[in-house]
Amino acid sequence: MKIGADLKANEQAFRDIFLHCSDVKFREITINDQPRLLIIYTDGMVDTDIILSHVLKPLLYNGLPKGLGAMDSMAQMFDQELLSILETKKLSDTTAIAELIIKGNLCLLIDGEPNALIADIQRFETRSIEEPTEETTLRGSKESFTENLRTNTAMIRRILGTPKLKMESYTIGSLTQTEIVISYIEGKVAMEVLKTLRERIGKIEMEGVLESGYIEESIEDFHFTPFQQLGNTERPDVAAAELLEGKVAIITNGTPFVLIAPVTFWGGLQAPDDYYERFLFVDFSRWIRFAFILFSVLFPSLYIALTNYHQEMVPLKLMTTIAMLREKSPFPTVIEVLLMELMFEGLREAGIRLPMQIGPLVTVAGALVIGEAAVRAGIISAPIVIVVAAAGIASFVIPRYRAGYPLRMLRFPLLILSGLFGLFGMAAGIIAILIHMIHLSSFGTPFFSPVAPLASRRLKDILVRRPRKLVKKSDPEAEPT
Repeated sequence: MKIGADLKANEQAFRDIFLHCSDVKFREITINDQPRLLIIYTDGMVDTDIILSHVLKPLLYNGLPKGLGAMDSMAQMFDQELLSILETKKLSDTTAIAELIIKGNLCLLIDGEPNALIADIQRFETRSIEEPTEETTLRGSKESFTENLRTNTAMIRRILGTPKLKMESYTIGSLTQTEIVISYIEGKVAMEVLKTLRERIGKIEMEGVLESGYIEESIEDFHFTPFQQLGNTERPDVAAAELLEGKVAIITNGTPFVLIAPVTFWGGLQAPDDYYERFLFVDFSRWIRFAFILFSVLFPSLYIALTNYHQEMVPLKLMTTIAMLREKSPFPTVIEVLLMELMFEGLREAGIRLPMQIGPLVTVAGALVIGEAAVRAGIISAPIVIVVAAAGIASFVIPRYRAGYPLRMLRFPLLILSGLFGLFGMAAGIIAILIHMIHLSSFGTPFFSPVAPLASRRLKDILVRRPRKLVKKSDPEAEPT
């Protein structure tokens, strides 16, 4: 529907659109011997100081400016009054105008004019830049993304001060009209990845996008897998490093988490500190990290397989001690481990959902109290508590919390397989997981690369981090800067 020249008819049309919208304000201005004006804006979404000082006062004191025409003169006045800070445009479509008003734009209608003047004066409360909560580091930037899209794009732009950094804007969600930005470095990004990403985002059809997870599920390659198909980060320095590697960042308005595509399994096991600390310390930390990750996934299953089916592989004294401690236990070993694993995961989830002041206390104290009580009551044997607690604590070495989700989930099928078939079942489960991971891909990039398929140059950055002097600038597989 187009607006007409009659101000009263236009006002009624917009009042019908914004029926029962108490936060949308209508302000009529009458100036002697001049056409009447109507201002429409959303309270709480605009800078009211600008409306008072740069719109109402000039109009009330000086009247409607003379010039090319009423609407063009108003646009010129805005530019002069606001020193060209204000972005103004003329529109006639009521639906488009209403969407802009809701987003924090000022709409100005003049009697006798078949167009509306739209001025961008958005201003609403946002969270300030704080320290990252999920990806903490000992060294490096202490800034994290916020829920404001332009703040996030500016933080990346400040790190990568080059015109080759491109930012393409899209709007998704028929009701939420959520703005997202695809960011990449021209000349470094793989064009096939960028083309695929554009196509998939263009095909998204949904009413609302409240968080980047909505987009992630809509564009990922494989849905029925525990492994993430897109990475995410709340750190601007990590996003900039990923862009330097030729990846694409997807920034969504309303969330501090930026999506990264493509992603590999090994990327989730690397920490920002790996590129800020000395390489010898990093190499040592990585080997410790990999050892603990394997320990957290395999140790409970290995304990079940050895104590139930392969006692000859356990030292006699240790096996005798375990058998004595398990003598009064009413459940099989696999049931004990499953019960304790479920309890540990429940406590971990409770620690996340509870208030920050008491969450960690409940997790730690709850595990100690419940474990000790279960052992004293004879429901669970003491070795099981040690095994599950050690595996659970070892899982915390994964730098990115979300990358640990699939590894925690995979413990349960491995526990069942080892409980049914011993080491044979455990080996079969590991082989099945590896085959599944090898068949995964993220926007054409093999998920298990550079191990499968093997890329020897990139493999160096997984096992060790070379000194920067030894990294050739011309090396296309060089590690991130």
